[in-house]
Amino acid sequence: MTTEPAAKDPEARGARLTPVLLALTGVSGLIDAISYLGLGHVFTANMTGNVVVLGFAAAGAPGFSARHTVTSLAFFLAGAATGGRVVRRVGDGSRRTRARVTFAAEAVLLAAASAVAFVTAEHGRVRVYAVIALTAYAMGLRNAIVQKLAVPALTTTTVLTMTLTGLASDSHAGGGPGSHSLRRTAAVIAMFAGAVLGAALVLHHGIALPLLVAAATSGALALLASGKE
Repeated sequence: MTTEPAAKDPEARGARLTPVLLALTGVSGLIDAISYLGLGHVFTANMTGNVVVLGFAAAGAPGFSARHTVTSLAFFLAGAATGGRVVRRVGDGSRRTRARVTFAAEAVLLAAASAVAFVTAEHGRVRVYAVIALTAYAMGLRNAIVQKLAVPALTTTTVLTMTLTGLASDSHAGGGPGSHSLRRTAAVIAMFAGAVLGAALVLHHGIALPLLVAAATSGALALLASGKE
């Protein structure tokens, strides 16, 4: 019996998941730069930060909005719930199909957020709440799928706490084997780079353009992603 060539394996068609997820981690940094700097100190990718921000708002700290933060949390959870359904119903076990469908949906949501930002008043309530809702929903949806893809050291693309913990605790200095150090380091660099790019674009061009950049990146990754690590 001959083994089917890897090139004919549908899961192997496209770019490997590791660089795709690293690029999406960069998109997360970009999205949080947009939301925190452009929408009034709220995160729409990093929900750990959002819970802390909600605490600040509850205590009456100036510059923080409980309504914005609750909106972000609610739509992120809704997106994650949708992602859970996608995992169970789409692709019949195909990682490639799940990844591509989800990243394409993310691109559409981010493109819609960009369109809203282009056509609405700069500080208008409709713009703020619509962009928060669309970006948070997109990040929740993606996070649910990425978790199920279960790529080692890249089971989330929106926060780095566990990534940094693993980087240190599994390092030789921590008495560990140093496994996945390169992947974890790349994730940190990717999010940092995304945040730098997002901040620069927001400060000089507002939020519509960086949202368009994020949408285009997610769309390209949806077309390229394979099911292989």
